[in-house]
Amino acid sequence: MSVTRISRPLAGLALAGCLLLMLLHPASSLDAALRGLAVWWDVLLPSLFPFFVISEVMLGLGVVHLFGTLLDPLMRPLFSIPGSGGFVAAMGYVSGYPVGAKLTAKLREQKLITRVEGERLVAFTTSSDPIFLLGAVSVGFFHDASLGLILAVSHYGSGLLIGLLMSLHGRKEAATPDVGPADGPDGQAGGRLRAALRAMSDARRRDGRTLGELLGGAVQSSLQLIIVVGGLVVFFNVLMVLLAKAGILSALYALGGRALAAVGFPPELSSAFVSGFFEVTFGTRSAGEAAMTIPLQFKAAAAAFILSWGGLSVHAQVASILNGTGMRYLPFMLARLLHAFLAAGALLLLWKPFAHWGVAPAAAYLPAFSPASPAQGIAASLALLGLLLGIALILTPLALWIGKIRASLR
Repeated sequence: MSVTRISRPLAGLALAGCLLLMLLHPASSLDAALRGLAVWWDVLLPSLFPFFVISEVMLGLGVVHLFGTLLDPLMRPLFSIPGSGGFVAAMGYVSGYPVGAKLTAKLREQKLITRVEGERLVAFTTSSDPIFLLGAVSVGFFHDASLGLILAVSHYGSGLLIGLLMSLHGRKEAATPDVGPADGPDGQAGGRLRAALRAMSDARRRDGRTLGELLGGAVQSSLQLIIVVGGLVVFFNVLMVLLAKAGILSALYALGGRALAAVGFPPELSSAFVSGFFEVTFGTRSAGEAAMTIPLQFKAAAAAFILSWGGLSVHAQVASILNGTGMRYLPFMLARLLHAFLAAGALLLLWKPFAHWGVAPAAAYLPAFSPASPAQGIAASLALLGLLLGIALILTPLALWIGKIRASLR
């Protein structure tokens, strides 16, 4: 009997059980749904929707193709993906989940990347946005801005390491050539810039839509996606309440506590890990509000683990985006799990050095996102996007120079 034939009846039974619990606890289900809707309306809609629209418009204008040509010498040797993946990585890290998955699906739809390249790309560009990590988690949940930098280094640094490791993924299926410097004049900075401008112009001509049509289409497709995101957030909010009412969460807390104790972690953090398995906001909040007797580094490591795993809510969002693209969900899930362990381990390893150096908190340099200041959060994210793309463009000539040296030695 195949896995599909077994999983479908089990999924049907699980959903039937959820429906029965909703009938038994209608008031609690309604309250959970309203809380999830409030999170979507107050936080996710104003923070994600503008980036959905902006990224769609930039793709139609050919800006992604421009950066793709410019960043190709950097992205292919490091991550075995085309240069357009550099733009996706910057947008994903700045905007948070699931923007990286959305842009990866768009590149796949336009046949700018292969299936394997898409799986590599989405695996390391799905991350928390800095405003949530620094503002909500460090300041809001932990009430300690000094945690911002070590959380950011652990989360994003291990994410880049996942990108390097994922370059090995699918080598047997579709090997991506290790591209060195371009032949001819395009290998020079000026020639590459001309090639990038040509790629942008060609992409704009192929799209053919007016700016008004492009903006209208971007708004329409972005609304569809943000509604899917909101529906999944509401669903998982209700699901967690129903699991609590049924006593399943308590059993999972007890099981998680024993597993944590076995690896030397405080068992009191089991509620954070279990909640974060389902939803990242609940898990990081639970980690921040854990007992004061728990050493701070363990609570911060739990938050790093949860931020990197993303929660089943984010996994469901990404799976819905990948549906129909040919890209598989399993490599993404395994990469998220590995990212979670690497981020938690990196935070514990860096804890004493960071405390010894007394590095200033990164949260001091970015405004905390709050429902009252969405424009401020978007402005900070756009500034960070420009910074990341600028750094990547500065590193590209270095990659070209290294490629020339490698070519001369062959």
